[in-house]
Amino acid sequence: MSNSPHQALIIIDVQTDFCPGGHLAVPGGDEVVERINAMQDDFSHIVLTQDWHPQVHLSFASSHDGKAPYDMIDMPYGPQVLWPDHCVQGDPGADFHPSLLTRRANVILRKGSNPAIDSYSAFFENDHRTPTGLEGYLREKGITSLVMAGLATDFCVRFSAVDAAKLGFAVSVDLGACRAIDLDGSLQAALEDMTSHGVTLID
Repeated sequence: MSNSPHQALIIIDVQTDFCPGGHLAVPGGDEVVERINAMQDDFSHIVLTQDWHPQVHLSFASSHDGKAPYDMIDMPYGPQVLWPDHCVQGDPGADFHPSLLTRRANVILRKGSNPAIDSYSAFFENDHRTPTGLEGYLREKGITSLVMAGLATDFCVRFSAVDAAKLGFAVSVDLGACRAIDLDGSLQAALEDMTSHGVTLID
């Protein structure tokens, strides 16, 4: 990859709670850190996203009587997986993985802070209408091409990549720098969804 002024690296949710021992551990989640650290040398624009939930959030199973983690419910914006409490603002689990290099980041985007709606994508909350502001930042910087890495392939990486492609960015996902939850076939569905929207998948 070249250090193009028109390309950005988007590092998605490489946080303690998504790594082994965390409250919503992605299998092998910590394995992406070394590769992502090495990738940063190739980019002059780097964005980190950070799941940043309030203590009470409607995407948490604990907010719904009789529901368990990974149950599905219908929310006003569509189907919602209920998650274990994770990435709560100020808790150690919300911190970036301690070995992740963060000093070169131009922007840290926190998402999921609205207690009534989840936010998988770096670009929109899960209603697919409420923007996070990342698109405007990238446009102002003249960014036209994005490379994505992080956690998890089948949720936050997937929805970020698809939204970016719909917004007209050229998008690649480095699968070697991602890991998946793979909930009931969600990984295969994510790969097909990204490909169908013109996202380039890098092994």
